Amino acid sequence: MEHPYWPLFDLRIRTARVEIRLPDDDDLVALARLAAKGVHDPSTMPFLVPWTDSPSPLLERGMLQWGWRHRAEWAVDDWSFNGAVVINETIVGVQALLATNFTAERVVSTGSWLGLEFQGRGIGKEMRAAILFFAFEGLGAQRADSGGFPDNAPSLGVSRSLGYVETGRHRVLRRGESAETLELTLDRSTWERGEHLDVVLTGLEACLNFFIAPDTP
Repeated sequence: MEHPYWPLFDLRIRTARVEIRLPDDDDLVALARLAAKGVHDPSTMPFLVPWTDSPSPLLERGMLQWGWRHRAEWAVDDWSFNGAVVINETIVGVQALLATNFTAERVVSTGSWLGLEFQGRGIGKEMRAAILFFAFEGLGAQRADSGGFPDNAPSLGVSRSLGYVETGRHRVLRRGESAETLELTLDRSTWERGEHLDVVLTGLEACLNFFIAPDTP
């Protein structure tokens, strides 16, 4: 189905196993149900914003509002592509790609989560590799930033395995307490030298001006 007024809904980023797509309302409901079943050990907090601490049904409502808000606020100089990650038509998590002033700076950042039942299968690395292909090959990014708490070994492991390097550290509040977080960066030349999955992009041409200002090389 084509969406002439919102072609982002037709964008697909696919590997042999994973599909990433902008979630429609049905997908948002599926993501809300998945998140409510658990994303991490409740004794830990891997996210800067502790959204998973919200009780049901506030968590599920928040997930729907999150999806709607980022659609409504999308702008070519400030966008958040919060892709639903799908395997065999089952929603398993989110792989996000975000940027501000991307047309001029060509810098993106990423964020992600997986439902507990889908963790430990290599999906996290595959979906990050797919979104990086989209950023560098599809959009012409020059740098991708990420980060994580030192105790979030799975996320940091994915970043390092894909070539990110640590560029700094700073402190933030995590559940009201000061905690150190790492800053990681992957530049284009490093990404180009790495090994890449086979990734297929479809529907990008129709929505490219959602990511990059028109008439920009």
